[in-house]
Amino acid sequence: MHKVAVLALPDFVPLDFGIATDAFGLVSDSTGEKAYDVQVCGPSRTIRTRGFEIRVPHGLEALASADTIVVPGINNPAIPIPKAVIAALRSGWERGARVTSICTGAFVLAASELLDGKRATTHWAFAAQLAQLYPKVSVEPDVLFVDEGSIVTSAGASSGMDMCLHVIRRDHGQAVAARVARLAVAPLSRDGGQAQFIRHDPPSSPSSLAPLIEWMSNNLDAPQTVDTLAARAGLTPRTFARRFREQTGTTPLQWLVTARIQRAQELLEESETSIDQTALLAGFDSPVTFRARFRRAVGLTPSEYRRRFTAVAAAE
Repeated sequence: MHKVAVLALPDFVPLDFGIATDAFGLVSDSTGEKAYDVQVCGPSRTIRTRGFEIRVPHGLEALASADTIVVPGINNPAIPIPKAVIAALRSGWERGARVTSICTGAFVLAASELLDGKRATTHWAFAAQLAQLYPKVSVEPDVLFVDEGSIVTSAGASSGMDMCLHVIRRDHGQAVAARVARLAVAPLSRDGGQAQFIRHDPPSSPSSLAPLIEWMSNNLDAPQTVDTLAARAGLTPRTFARRFREQTGTTPLQWLVTARIQRAQELLEESETSIDQTALLAGFDSPVTFRARFRRAVGLTPSEYRRRFTAVAAAE
């Protein structure tokens, strides 16, 4: 079973810690068995933070056998990181573990020199500090998460869930990640390129586009343009495009491409439709366009994706 080690450091951010343990703990295979073995570890067996303490069942040795390491944020990212923690993280990564961070956990990875020469992100309020303290890191301050393959970093708070869902999708496919998102009552459609600065109007607000976005999700195979969507929302195309970006962090057309790719992933995993049929059912104008966009977004051809994730389902 894939082992996930969540590293609890002194003065850790409780929300980040809870996201890491719960997100992977919610994943189960088709038989209902847990897909990840989540283990909490730390430099000592008692870790204090924000007026309470937790008992940690594992020491840093858990990082030596982990397949994925998650480092939640710490409240003071400028504090020195213990040498034993740095050594354990570096050893785990060099052995082949995937190392991830939530929020200011990126400072811990940077202190371990794991981010040198790589792109990374953290909470927007700490991005400038990360760049100043660690000039070898290419800090991207306005994205939800950055995937550098064996190292994945996320921004603050809820973007940690976005990153965890992204990692789960990498491991088990779109359908499994979607089930976890539903259990966590979290959106699956946000991706790493979306901005940290997103305004969400209340559902009751007259300016909310939630009903329209729900219609878009349910009609992905229907022709949708900015003009027709704006007319459905009762707005001018310019006002519609501006409000859509404010409320989702992306453009209407990019949102549609992402949603259609995710729908195609579900079809490839769960049905026997041909690649051409999948393209049309997901809303793409042509199979050629679908194949190109799918490979650019997912990193695999549709056929490769189907072979990989139907094999995963069969193995489960």
